[in-house]
Amino acid sequence: MENFIVSARKYRPQTFESVVGQKHITSTLENAIANNHLAQALLFCGPRGVGKTTCARILARKINEETGADSDNFDLNIFELDAASNNSVDDIRRLTDQVRIPPQVGQYRVFIIDEVHMLSTSAFNAFLKTLEEPPKHAIFILATTEKHKIIPTILSRCQIFDFKRIRVEDIAEHLQWVAQQEGVNANPDALHIIAQKADGALRDSLSIFDRMVSFSGNELTYEQAIENLNILDYDYYFKTLDLVLNQDVSGLFLLFDEILEKGFDGHHFILGLGGHLRDLLVSQDPKTVQLLEVGENIKKKYLDQANVFDIRFLIKALDLINKADSKYKGSNNQRLLVEITLTQVVDLLLPQAEVEKKNLEPSPVIQAATPAPPPTRHLEEEKPTSPLPKVSPPSQAPAKAEEIPAEPKTQVAEEKIEKRIEELKSSAPKRIGKNRRRGTGISISTLDIQSENNETEEGEPIDETIIHANVQEAFSFDDLMEKWREFALIHEDNKHIYNTLIKSKPKLVNDTDIHLVLDNNTQDHYLNEFKVELLSHLRKGLQNYSIMLSVEITEAEKVKSLYTPDEKFKHMAEINPSIIELKKRLGLDLE
Repeated sequence: MENFIVSARKYRPQTFESVVGQKHITSTLENAIANNHLAQALLFCGPRGVGKTTCARILARKINEETGADSDNFDLNIFELDAASNNSVDDIRRLTDQVRIPPQVGQYRVFIIDEVHMLSTSAFNAFLKTLEEPPKHAIFILATTEKHKIIPTILSRCQIFDFKRIRVEDIAEHLQWVAQQEGVNANPDALHIIAQKADGALRDSLSIFDRMVSFSGNELTYEQAIENLNILDYDYYFKTLDLVLNQDVSGLFLLFDEILEKGFDGHHFILGLGGHLRDLLVSQDPKTVQLLEVGENIKKKYLDQANVFDIRFLIKALDLINKADSKYKGSNNQRLLVEITLTQVVDLLLPQAEVEKKNLEPSPVIQAATPAPPPTRHLEEEKPTSPLPKVSPPSQAPAKAEEIPAEPKTQVAEEKIEKRIEELKSSAPKRIGKNRRRGTGISISTLDIQSENNETEEGEPIDETIIHANVQEAFSFDDLMEKWREFALIHEDNKHIYNTLIKSKPKLVNDTDIHLVLDNNTQDHYLNEFKVELLSHLRKGLQNYSIMLSVEITEAEKVKSLYTPDEKFKHMAEINPSIIELKKRLGLDLE
C-alpha cells in the first residue's frame, strides 16, 4: 500500500499565481521583488489555513530566483523555526548566531519564524536588535495567527501583511479543481457545504474533502456531505418558513421534533434558522444577492422564497431569533423556548392577515397560502358586532350602536378615544400622561406588533389603558409577585434594575394601586427607565389595565460612628448617667 499524501500537502501552492484568495498579498510581494522594495522584516498575520507559511516559502524561493542562482540549492538558504516549541531566549540566541553566517548559494538567507506570538517576552527583547539592524543577506518573515499578542516594539520593526479569510466561492472553486485532479465526481452544492464548514480556511476544506472522499468514494453527493458533516439540511429551513407562511403551528412543532430526533441540538436549529432568515433578507435586493454563500441551486430557492416575505417580517423574525439565541443556554426548558419562539414568528404574520381582511392590496402569495385571518384582539368593541339590517319596529327602543351604519374605522376610533380621554381627565388626569407610550423601534411581541395599528391618522400612539379600559381582571398579591419576579428575570442581564426589583418588595394598596418604597434616588433613576415597560408587563400579565405604580424614596437613617474615647463615654452616659458618678469616684481619665 502506497503512502497517502493529504491534499493539503499534495496541492500546496508552489507559486504566487496558485495561491488562493490572497491576490492583494501576492501582487504586493511580486511588485516589491521586481522593484527591489522588499523590506528585511515582514509579518504575515491572519486566520489559520489561509496561506501565511505557504507564501513565506514561495517568497523565500522567489527572492533567490531573481539573483539567478541554482534553484536546486535554494532550500539551504531557508531556515524555519517553530516558535510554539522554541520560544526561549536560548532559542533566539541560536537563531541570531545563524543570522551571521552568509548564504552559500545566492544573495539572501530567509528566516521563517512560525507562530511568532508564542515567543516569551524575554525572547522578543533578545530578538529586537537583530530584527532592527539585520545583516544585508538576512530577511525575516514572521507568521502569526494572533497579532495582538506581539509586543509593539516588534510590530514597529516589521512590514505587516494582513491575510484574510478565503471566500466560500474561491474555496469551492479550488475544491472543484482538486476533485478533477483526483478523478472525483463532486456535486457543486456538496463542495459549497464543505467550503462553508471550513470557515475561510483552505487547509481545513482540503482535510474535510479528503475525509468525504474516504467516506463516499469517487462520487460525492450533497446528501452524503450533509450526513457526514452533521449539517442540518437547507430543506428543513425552507420547510420551516413554508409552515410559518401557512401559520401551521402544529406542523412547526412536528418538524422541530423530527430535527431533535435526528440528533441535532435545538440551539443548532435556532442558529441555522437565524442564518436562513438573514439569507432571505439579503435576497430581497439584487445588490446584496452576491452575499449568499451557497450553490446556484440553493440560491434559486432563496430568491423564490424571498419574494414571499417582506423585509419588515424578516427583521422582526430575526430579532426574535436573536433573543432566543441569547436566552437558550440559561433556559431551564430549552425545547419550550424554541417552540414559543416559533409561535411568535407565526404571530408576526397576523397583522398582514388583518390587512387582507380590510381589502387592502396584499401580497398574492401570502393571500394564496394564508388561511382565514383570526379576529383581531384590538379595538374589538369598536367594530360593528352585527351585520344584520335594521328591522326594528318604530315602537321599539332606539337602535343600538351596532345598527348604525358603520363609519370609517379611524373616525370611530378617534371619537371613542376622545370621549374616553375626557372621562379620564376628569377622574385621574395623571393616568394618560404616565401610560402614553412612544415607540422608538420595532417591537417584536405580538401585542406590541398589533398595537402599531392602533394609531390616529397623525401617527400618535393610543394609550393602552384607553383601548383596554374594560379589561380589569381581579388578581391576588401572589399573582402580582409572580409577574414582578418574571419581569426581573427577563432583565437579569441588567444588574441595576434586576437588583432594584428583587430587593424592593411592592405593596398592593388596593385592587389596582401598587406602592413601591426605594432606598435612594439611584434606584428610582434605574426604575424610571423601565417603568413603562414594567407597567405594560404587569397589565398584560394580570389582565388588568387599571394598575398604577407609585414610588416613594426613603433615605436610610445615617448612624453616627463613635471614634474617640470621649465620644464613646458621652454616648454611654446618655444611656446610663450613673457612669459619670462612677468616673468621678474612681478618678478615671479618658485616653
